[in-house]
Amino acid sequence: MENIDKQKAIEDETRRIKENVSRIKHRIAIFSGKGGVGKTTVSVNLAYSLQLEGLETGILDADITGPNVAKMLSIEGDLILLDEKIIPFEKYGLKIISMANLLKSGQPLIWRGPMRSKIINQFLADVKWMDLDFLIADLPPGTGDEILTIGQEMKPDYAIIVTTPQEVSIIDAERAINMAKQLQIPSIGVVENMAGFVCPHCNAVLEIFGSGGGKKMADDYGVQFLGSIPIDIDTRILSDKGKLIVLEKPGCEVTNAFKSIVKLIEEHYINELKEK
Repeated sequence: MENIDKQKAIEDETRRIKENVSRIKHRIAIFSGKGGVGKTTVSVNLAYSLQLEGLETGILDADITGPNVAKMLSIEGDLILLDEKIIPFEKYGLKIISMANLLKSGQPLIWRGPMRSKIINQFLADVKWMDLDFLIADLPPGTGDEILTIGQEMKPDYAIIVTTPQEVSIIDAERAINMAKQLQIPSIGVVENMAGFVCPHCNAVLEIFGSGGGKKMADDYGVQFLGSIPIDIDTRILSDKGKLIVLEKPGCEVTNAFKSIVKLIEEHYINELKEK
């Protein structure tokens, strides 16, 4: 009897996930082969860049043991339940869900893989996302259980691999590309982050981590290169204050880079529709 009840619960959760995900037009998973490449910074700024284009967007912080989305957006408070649904936080129109709002500040989350996958399933099944144009999933670095769960349950139609120009980052990013391919995500793009430092005094760009590694990797693997994002010290300063550079500095190099990435993503989906 217990096994029957457990199977029914799994089937019910699967049904709720399918119904919820079916209301989201496009699902993008943000990968990185290693930590420290600015994956979450790319995720939140990309989400708001899409939102600024008038596209209804949400972001799912799928880094369960190291959630940073809430901090970057200065979102505090407990999650709200209404009619057995989790109500996502909303800021400047963007819908957001993060494990950070279920934890006390500084509290470690010591869970094995199945528990981390379970909470992601719940975020997909029970969060009231409503009708979205885009849902961005900010994945943990590496190739762990959370990534498998997102691949199998959220069914992304586009994977973005975030790397830096450094060779060691490129090596790890190659693993992320191969994992996205193994998960049979239909389309893959590469974003090269920290591609040059914008001097705050003269606006010159210094390539302190090298350049061109992301573009070459994309070409080698036959995937789309979406563009390079330079380092701007204001990106870090604003993030620490819970603010985003694409909202606070609309004309800077970083914001323009995100606008260009969004344009390429939109063109990708337009071309995909034409091919169908």
